Amino acid sequence: MTATQEMVSTSTSTRSAATNNFWRDLRESLRNPEFWALSSWLDILVRARKSRFGMLWLMAPAIIYVFGLGSFFASMQGRTIPAFAVHVALGAMVFRTLMSSVIGSANVLVASQSFIMDGHMRLTDYLLQSLAKSFFDFCMYIPVTLVALFLFGDVSLRGLAVAPLVVGLIYVNGLWISVVFSLIGARFSDFGQLLSHTSIFLFLLTPIIWYPELMPADGIRGQLMRFNPFYHFVALFRAPIMGNPVEPITFYYVGVMTVLGLLLATLVYRRYARFVPLWI
Repeated sequence: MTATQEMVSTSTSTRSAATNNFWRDLRESLRNPEFWALSSWLDILVRARKSRFGMLWLMAPAIIYVFGLGSFFASMQGRTIPAFAVHVALGAMVFRTLMSSVIGSANVLVASQSFIMDGHMRLTDYLLQSLAKSFFDFCMYIPVTLVALFLFGDVSLRGLAVAPLVVGLIYVNGLWISVVFSLIGARFSDFGQLLSHTSIFLFLLTPIIWYPELMPADGIRGQLMRFNPFYHFVALFRAPIMGNPVEPITFYYVGVMTVLGLLLATLVYRRYARFVPLWI
């Protein structure tokens, strides 16, 4: 065993009690948000200051998705621009939030190598940092989406009232996804690139620039769409706001995925978090 491995093993053994319990580490991270919340915000400020338009650049993806794609594809879908812009806006909000959490978590531990090797072994700090960046990106969609909702007009107030609860549920799932994918990304350094390459396919598979009615459940493409977890989270968030019903399978899918995902995150964190210093 080399000197580096001995040092890592010693550090791991002395802190094993702090790295084997996911919920205890998460509770401590939530009690001390100075690192993950502040560092995420400072990272966004640094990116904004390097550009001439500052924070406006952070809303550029939302504007392009909502009003760019919305205007281009509206006539192809037989819908008005305001109606299709809302459809795109609500779907893109959820998709980018989850996709940002997935891709960001796959690289977050490797990117934090110097801090982890320095002995800071509460890995939940880095997972929450990834989710915080995703949340800031989500917030950049809110002004553009509000404009689209105002232009559309036919919005369900009950759906808007339920929306914050759905967002919380989305981030609960983003949390367990971050745990699992961050450990896979620490073990396999190419995992983040693989996710980046598949993101375009998942975007096209999710009904964001098209309507789910085009894929009936009795067809192969409809079954493939309903197997896609992004579809169910988008439908759970978007359909109530636009006054549309949610398929019962979506409630079952999201409920089972949430429970099993949190259980999986607890188990893999307990089993593999201690090996992160060796992997990175």
